[in-house]
Amino acid sequence: MTTTAGRVRLAGPVLHPRICAALTAVSCLVHLWLAASGHHDAWLGILMIALAAVCVPCTVHIWRHSRVGALHQVTISALAMVGLHAVLLLGAGGSGHAHGGGPASSAVDTSGAAQLLLVIGLEITTALLAATLVARLRRSQRVAAAVAF
Repeated sequence: MTTTAGRVRLAGPVLHPRICAALTAVSCLVHLWLAASGHHDAWLGILMIALAAVCVPCTVHIWRHSRVGALHQVTISALAMVGLHAVLLLGAGGSGHAHGGGPASSAVDTSGAAQLLLVIGLEITTALLAATLVARLRRSQRVAAAVAF
């Protein structure tokens, strides 16, 4: 398939991978921002930087090529983050989690529960986008294989 400028465009979905990659990039930026903000212990900040570093290559692979392996990694990571943040939310009796040994953050509310729910929603959305993109790519491969015969 060619564009009006004569460049070759890859077949398959374009908007779906872009949205998935952009949402993954936002998650990386949030991790870096939280690590730099100093609201968490140093070891947790280092862990967030490491998580962002692991996700950046996947973001690039999804944006450029819609690589299934990168989509699987993003889906698994997002679901792991959902589980972790749900444990933090429920483990604290619904009162949020403490930052750096201090009181819970009061950016949204005094308990921090709303912040954790927002993070859980973002990660569920990321996992859903990545999983549905894998399904679309597999379906388009099956259709292409059927047409080739």
